[in-house]
Amino acid sequence: MTGPAAAPLTGLRVIDLATLFAGPLCATMLGDYGAEVIKVEHPEKPDPSRGHGPTKDGIGLWWKLLGRNKRTMTLDLSGPGGRDILLRLAADTDVIIENFRPGTLERWGLGWEELRAVNPRLVLARVTGFGQFGPYAHRPGFGTLAEAMSGFAAITGEPDGPPTLPPFGLADSIAAIATAFAVMTALAGRERTGEGQVVDLAIIEPILTVLGPQPLWYDQLGYVQPRTGNRSRNNAPRNTYRTSDGQWVAVSTSAQSVAERVMRLVGRAELIDEPWFGSGTTRADHCEELDEAVGNWIARHTRDDAISAFEKAEAAIAPIHDIRDVMDDPQYRALGSITEVDDPELGPLRMQNVLFRLSGTPGAIRWAGRQHGADTEEILTGLGLSGPEISALRAERVL
Repeated sequence: MTGPAAAPLTGLRVIDLATLFAGPLCATMLGDYGAEVIKVEHPEKPDPSRGHGPTKDGIGLWWKLLGRNKRTMTLDLSGPGGRDILLRLAADTDVIIENFRPGTLERWGLGWEELRAVNPRLVLARVTGFGQFGPYAHRPGFGTLAEAMSGFAAITGEPDGPPTLPPFGLADSIAAIATAFAVMTALAGRERTGEGQVVDLAIIEPILTVLGPQPLWYDQLGYVQPRTGNRSRNNAPRNTYRTSDGQWVAVSTSAQSVAERVMRLVGRAELIDEPWFGSGTTRADHCEELDEAVGNWIARHTRDDAISAFEKAEAAIAPIHDIRDVMDDPQYRALGSITEVDDPELGPLRMQNVLFRLSGTPGAIRWAGRQHGADTEEILTGLGLSGPEISALRAERVL
């Protein structure tokens, strides 16, 4: 018998210097697929995610997710001792991820020129709110600001309500996935050129990309997408509907054939023959009539009965879950989307699994987020530092 195949990123070393949340989440994703990730934190100021959100027994649960598959060490980068250690680490590293304000690494003598001098094959991923240049580059930047500036908040919410921000790190998470793609693209380029490069990722940009053709619409038509609540200007019926047992479901009719099936199911097949029913955009102009037809039918059925009928009609419907439902959903269970990880501090933990499945070299969660600085001595010993040298660095508060 042969053993399990190595994870696809085995042998790749990543140093995570970033905090909150895009950069660290990118590093987490790389670690999930086998990269050796070293999380570097300030000796006295740990990553703020350790204290974000609910805790159990004083231990931050968000960190358990964000810090998984990472070895942790402490290092003060702002002084010469920390600078020297990081350069020694960088010499044998493939990727460094950082999210300091532009100019900070340069001020510490750890800019691209210094890093490239010790390792020309290095990829440096710089993840900031607004990018490395431009009039906003030196502003503090968070995902909330990207959700506001990108146009996301402007189109989210009810028509007569205020712009609405998401209650979770949407822009940061999108930026994390984009950064992981950018890093892998840079590494693929390195295979051809033999040289690393800088990835400059502004959190305001990936969320703008996923908002679709809004710039094109405005450029060509002067069209500005309004807030429409749960409705869409591109198709109808598309909304959330309450069932007879007080539950909620969502219906989508992005495909013309699905829209026709829905109207037949709810007993309003005559609407299909209306001239305006032939495209999503013209159906959206009649969303009130379509919503009334679908909503009245769903209101007479329980959630399970409505879903069953839609499935038989091959029409698109889904229950609106909260996290309790997600943890119990049979499709998520079948996919293994939530997995259990044994943690020495808190015991068994259930969290999201790796982002996608690979048939030959799958990823895995090897451990949840570790304690602050848990692997410092092991990492420094691997660099060749002796016990007295490490003790001296601790005395100087470098570690």
